[in-house]
Amino acid sequence: MDMDVGMGGSMASGPLSDAGLDMANMTVASDFLAEVLDDSDLQPMDIDVSRAFWYGIVIVIAVVAAANVLQWATLKARLRAAASKRIRPASPSNPVTSFIATLTAVGREISYPQFTPMWKSSLFRVPPTGTILLLLTYLGFVLGLEYFRVFITGAQRDQAMSLRAAWLSVAQLPLIVLLAGKNNLVGLATGVSYERLNVLHRWVARTLFLTATLHWAYQQYGWSLYGLVSLERSTDYCVPTGTAAWVLLLWINLSTLAPIRNRFYEFFVIQHILTFIGFLIAVAIHVPVTYARIYIYIPSGLYIIDRLVRTIRLGYNNSKGSRATVISLSGNVSKIHIRQSRIKNWKPGQHVFLSIPHFGKLQSHPATIASIPTSHEQDLVFILKAHKGFTNRIMQSASSSTTSLIPSKEKLAEPSTLVSSFVALVDGPYGASQSDFAAFDTALLISASTGVTFTLPILLNIAHRAETQRLPVRRLDFVWIVRSSTWTTWIAQELRDAVEKLHNAGIEVKINIFVTCDETFVDDASEKGQSSKKPGCRCASSTGPCCCSKTDTSDSISSVEPGAGKVPNPASLSNIATISSGRPDLESLLWALLDTAEGETGVAVCGPLGLSSNMRRIVASVSNQRAVHKGTGAEGIYLHAESYGW
Repeated sequence: MDMDVGMGGSMASGPLSDAGLDMANMTVASDFLAEVLDDSDLQPMDIDVSRAFWYGIVIVIAVVAAANVLQWATLKARLRAAASKRIRPASPSNPVTSFIATLTAVGREISYPQFTPMWKSSLFRVPPTGTILLLLTYLGFVLGLEYFRVFITGAQRDQAMSLRAAWLSVAQLPLIVLLAGKNNLVGLATGVSYERLNVLHRWVARTLFLTATLHWAYQQYGWSLYGLVSLERSTDYCVPTGTAAWVLLLWINLSTLAPIRNRFYEFFVIQHILTFIGFLIAVAIHVPVTYARIYIYIPSGLYIIDRLVRTIRLGYNNSKGSRATVISLSGNVSKIHIRQSRIKNWKPGQHVFLSIPHFGKLQSHPATIASIPTSHEQDLVFILKAHKGFTNRIMQSASSSTTSLIPSKEKLAEPSTLVSSFVALVDGPYGASQSDFAAFDTALLISASTGVTFTLPILLNIAHRAETQRLPVRRLDFVWIVRSSTWTTWIAQELRDAVEKLHNAGIEVKINIFVTCDETFVDDASEKGQSSKKPGCRCASSTGPCCCSKTDTSDSISSVEPGAGKVPNPASLSNIATISSGRPDLESLLWALLDTAEGETGVAVCGPLGLSSNMRRIVASVSNQRAVHKGTGAEGIYLHAESYGW
């Protein structure tokens, strides 16, 4: 990057020019190149610009951190208000909180929507508009610094632009590591978990690639104007080391694209770490010994600290020798629960990195904890869908079962109960940046398939707390979309216990399960060879069972009435859940809740990208239509969306 070649030249005599110089003379050309590369006058301004970059980053982090503290204080105030039996504890109570609620509603309506092509979701994902605006602001900030107060003219103009881009490139290195670490200061300050910062991590890396490319391009162009390219390449070691760093950075960015990252996840993780270490080494060699190297030492130190913390935590968590019990459930799902783990406290929605050496040495996979510390005798519980590799090997080795999420320890101890048990290593817990849903007036929890591992702990947590304290939440709707009605056995016991506790606490709760395709779900008409009239379903004898495929009415709801169809409804759920065919009309469900809400409504959604992005658009649209906190009396809508993928 040629940040300090130490040639001692100066531009005090005017712009550098080759006028009157015999550039065919090697000595003259070498001296001229040395003058071009001299940055003694450029370096002070570039150092200030790199510092200005970090001033801007710190200001943004501070603003988000302040908003996080304000949100935390607001939720705590609601809990205290509910405990003191204040009416409408989840609603703004004074002009200041009303003003904040209005600003929040406007910000949500702008930032929530997500428009991504569903037919290419595995190849290309468009972030929510809020993330896009943040990324565009970041890009504009970096480019603004690149072209800020560059007054150099003459032969050093392009060199000055190149060096500015170089300084901005190395200045971004600590931010990239801060946004990637499992234990990082940005997440601690802002309350945003590392996996949600990951999209920023990737796009900051792409911006770094842009500035590194600008650094290379400006230098190549500037040298070529005076025929100095060959001379520079033959006399300066910075060229090959810079090229090596650029190539490694290019591969780092290419390998993080969704098709590669998702298809070869284990390979991606290992090579990503090794490639980044190689990149830092190449940059350290490329950058001369100047102030700039601090931007290499800092990310190196941050990465080492993060790995040390994770290693110490991993050793402590598993020092008692954890064992994983694996049982298979319907739908190609394996149920895992871990005993003897030192992890005794975690939040609803948190996940761990689970490693079972029997199914893959040196492999760890993220898994959401489907239990809470006060349930299942403090065991860690997971529900994993079998795909390829690790999860498929678990499924193949699991014992069969049709029981609920976790049987009792007594049953597991019985000789007649055949279960598989393996050594397990757990790293975590991590995540859970969502707000406390007990602090809202109304809560809507939506999940699809194994996404229920995110919403179920929230339900269990609210139910447990409602036993001993008065909460702001008055109503809770739990929506679960499944392919087969037999999948309800995964969590039937947990749902029954939670509903009982919530009812005893005076909280209205509804469990709505939507079955989209069930091999035993055939209505009377199709049994008689007639076409089905069931909304949301397309039943044809040629396709076998009634699969609710996507049609023009795929969002409609058809409640299952006695005798209307063969829909297995487990006895354990018959009195607490409504099982319906087709897909839910989420917008209608939300409107129905909002019409009776007496405070802010909290919505949590976890499932495929289509579900979460659709819910994002719905919440933003409904908030705008209701003119939330804009004088209509309509209360706010908070949304936390999780989607499959990593």
